[in-house]
Amino acid sequence: MTMTAPRALPHRTRLRGLLTYLTIAYTGMWVAMSPLLIKGFRRTDGRASPGDLENLCISAAMMAPAVAAVVVVRWVEGGGGVRDVLALRIPKPWPHAVRWLLAAVLVPAGLTVVALAIGTAAGVYPFGGASWSGTAAWAGTALVQMLLALPLFFGEELGWQGYLLPRLAYRKGRTRPLTAYLGTGAAFALWHLPTLLMGGQYPGQPWYVAVPAMLVSCGLALPVFTWLRLASGSVIPAVVGHAFVSTVSMSMVKEFAEPDAPLKPLQMSLAGWPGWIAMAALVAFLARTGRLTLPDARPAQD
Repeated sequence: MTMTAPRALPHRTRLRGLLTYLTIAYTGMWVAMSPLLIKGFRRTDGRASPGDLENLCISAAMMAPAVAAVVVVRWVEGGGGVRDVLALRIPKPWPHAVRWLLAAVLVPAGLTVVALAIGTAAGVYPFGGASWSGTAAWAGTALVQMLLALPLFFGEELGWQGYLLPRLAYRKGRTRPLTAYLGTGAAFALWHLPTLLMGGQYPGQPWYVAVPAMLVSCGLALPVFTWLRLASGSVIPAVVGHAFVSTVSMSMVKEFAEPDAPLKPLQMSLAGWPGWIAMAALVAFLARTGRLTLPDARPAQD
């Protein structure tokens, strides 16, 4: 597994970097979402697609973590190339790259299938059936849409996986995996607060339901993305996995449901309890087999 501990920094520089990163990432999200918040936008239908203004605001918001990471690495921490520090590299050799890019698609796809199966068995997902021809046509379209959206997910994962997780994982020459996973997962989840207040991920749910649900969802999804990043030695498979979860996986929920049935993400997606069961099982397996173990920190004093 490959994750290089950040170079040793004075405590004040390290703390200033973390605070600067979080300030830019969170401020960027709130500023980007402000037109919708001022407008009083509220998503109440799980089938509704975002309009032009919503797409523009979402796109701007998703770039904030990457901007924050670049600013901190270049102007607060100083030294080192941004691409190397944030693991923005193509996995090598090519067979290795292909294997982990495929895993970044197939693993979230499998988790979604399991979540839908659990929801169907529990009677909360209105499965409407599927045909080979219809599924193939949908899959081709969905994957193209994911590829078109892919640059936006670099905006998020260069921040969470590239910058924040390593900074929380290594301190004073010690490796702190629990701090890294819990801290990054919480920051990742709470960054979505403006969209949660507008019903973005959980249409029709009040904030006191949506926020804890997002904390659970991000807390379980983050280790899966981190596994892809650790095993490949690159942030790119984590980007692809995140893109799949946020685009194709959500499209799967709509595609295989009965046409007129209401969709409730809290009950029938990776963002809901069936998905939590599926992801928790995978995370437990990854942890049990040592695949989530972070490499030892280099001796350092900060």
